[in-house]
Amino acid sequence: MPKLPISALPLPTSARILTHNLTPDTATALIASAFRDVLKESPSIQRRSRLLDSGCHFSRVTPLPLEFPYRIAPPEDGKEVEDKEEYVENWLSSHEPLEERSLASTPSPGVLKKYSCAKRDGMERILIGLSDTCLRDCFPHLAVGDAFVELDTPTLSMKDPGGNDLFETPRRKVAGDQAAARQELVDVLSGHSVLMSIDGSEPGYTPWSLRYSGHQFGTWAGQLGDGRAVSILETPHPTSPCLSYELQLKGAGRTPFARSADGLAVLRSSIREYLCAEAMHALHIPTTRSLALVHLPKLEVYREEVETACVLTRVAPSFLRIGSFEALNPPERQRMVFYGGGGQQDANWDALRVLGEWVAGPGVLNLGLKEGEKWGKALVFESARRNARMVAGWQVYGFMHGVINTDNVSVMGLTIDYGPYAFMDIYDPMHICNHSDSEGRYAYKFQPTMIVFALNALLRSLAPLIGAEEELGSAVKSGWAADASPEKLEEWRAKGLSLEAELKAEIERVFEEEHWKLYRKRLGLTELNPSDPDELIHPLLALMRDYKLDFHSTFRKLCFFRPSKFNDPESSKAFIENLLVPSTSFEGDKEKAIKDLIEWLQKFATRISAEVKTAEDEEKREKAMLRANPRFILRQWLLEEIIKRVQDDVHVGKRALAKVHEMATKPFEPWGAELKVSEDSLTPEEKEERRYCGMGSTKMLGFQCSCSS
Repeated sequence: MPKLPISALPLPTSARILTHNLTPDTATALIASAFRDVLKESPSIQRRSRLLDSGCHFSRVTPLPLEFPYRIAPPEDGKEVEDKEEYVENWLSSHEPLEERSLASTPSPGVLKKYSCAKRDGMERILIGLSDTCLRDCFPHLAVGDAFVELDTPTLSMKDPGGNDLFETPRRKVAGDQAAARQELVDVLSGHSVLMSIDGSEPGYTPWSLRYSGHQFGTWAGQLGDGRAVSILETPHPTSPCLSYELQLKGAGRTPFARSADGLAVLRSSIREYLCAEAMHALHIPTTRSLALVHLPKLEVYREEVETACVLTRVAPSFLRIGSFEALNPPERQRMVFYGGGGQQDANWDALRVLGEWVAGPGVLNLGLKEGEKWGKALVFESARRNARMVAGWQVYGFMHGVINTDNVSVMGLTIDYGPYAFMDIYDPMHICNHSDSEGRYAYKFQPTMIVFALNALLRSLAPLIGAEEELGSAVKSGWAADASPEKLEEWRAKGLSLEAELKAEIERVFEEEHWKLYRKRLGLTELNPSDPDELIHPLLALMRDYKLDFHSTFRKLCFFRPSKFNDPESSKAFIENLLVPSTSFEGDKEKAIKDLIEWLQKFATRISAEVKTAEDEEKREKAMLRANPRFILRQWLLEEIIKRVQDDVHVGKRALAKVHEMATKPFEPWGAELKVSEDSLTPEEKEERRYCGMGSTKMLGFQCSCSS
């Protein structure tokens, strides 16, 4: 298929474009062409924290990664400013993308034009990460030019096979179309240049940020929204045109939802999300994706300390959340209770209908309903099933999200908003990965419960509409609640909320089914045996907890367990002692631990023998387990190390970052020459790979990350 620069990527049909089907913020222009006037005359409206009109779903906004509060210098001639408001608007306008720029060479330019401005040209922007896996899966038609040449060879060791130091290798100079395509990609994905259609040919196209509300740590927070995320483009997959992907810049500057924040993201948190989203996809857990990282080294960001900015490009078919629905029908009794939010509008029943029809349709969930068919209940239950399967994957692979607020839960059942996440080290079902979660609301054990809470919030938001549809026997239409009395609305709400028990049961059913299926896969079991949870899986997890075994390496070691060799005392003893050798020194009753492990392994051997009859079967089982149990996992210690390597020297660190990305996207490979016993025969690179597959320093076990990013 032909490769196209980012400016030439096609848009979906109008029926699949979010901004053509949902309602824009009236203050930032109802139609795209009017947005040009906003950028010229009143650009502050898109940066000013405010409540949007109750019927709006999104606000038009351009990326603008700048320090905040903005450093607006007085006039150079020293004259006093008479109209300060006008002066500020002019200053902001001078930073808006109003100058049309030439496109990267292409035989078929797209419908969008590229805009920037002279004030943005001084922004230093360095591409430090580009995901080949996201490109392959989502944008196989995107031309990235010589981007991978710029990023250089992935490596951890920075030493050649002879142990000599490697310095940054001279880049192969690439000219012409290759360099132009790469530079355009970096410009657009850094927020320097903006792709728009604002020349008057409606419906046009502009970037946008979503409005949503939500519950944060169980407390109603009012309007939240994309405070530092700007969606810049949608494009259909070239071989599956019914599937479109949305590109969103995280850390691209303030929006109307930024509240008192700067709208930026730091290098540290951007690296964490960039790596983890692709790692989760490699583990077959539903997730948003990561495309690129662009470092802005001259842009300072103030958190606990002064850091530098970075823009992450993340990708999903849709970034709509449960909070998108909560914004349109907030909980009455909690209307005035806010946890970091900025107030809340009243319910808007027609905006709720419009959003629901969009989500139920081909643009998002694609429920396949006929025209006029009820969709409210179907939407809630489909979102519930998707989220149940997602959280089952979290639990089986020891992933902890850290902040499962309702504004961080995708209606599509995608893992979204990677903040203080962690993967389990020593198995502890009560582990809390977010140091801001003092009460342990989002501890590993409670994650399925929190997904039930989030889906109940979705049901509560749609309950009156679901009740109205039940009464009508068909989908509601425009103005469906305009003449409804408070009593009628309450009647509809009660009818919708009567589904709570059924919803909870459906989430639990799907979760249990997926949960035990994935655990059987990790244990190499292909046949469904109802006794497996009680006889094998729960007891194994209890052994991990009681004897402080590493969650991931234990499963990986079990890949090499052969029942046929278990009767050999020497082999079985060596295998069991190997299970008890995580990098934490085991100080418990070793004899009891060995006895308990032998007892469990005997049950495991008996269960395997029911399926495995020959040596060939054993080989197949081992290979299947190796494809289900990662050798490499994104542990906290290595994330901290790779972040520091990039912070210390971005040009060298990006090569190590690329190698960690490669390992994270191929987690089942035998990194570090896994089966070699002696390290003497390993290359410097293999030694580093092996180290990165280990548990690291005991000081980092149970490390809790901050929400600050």
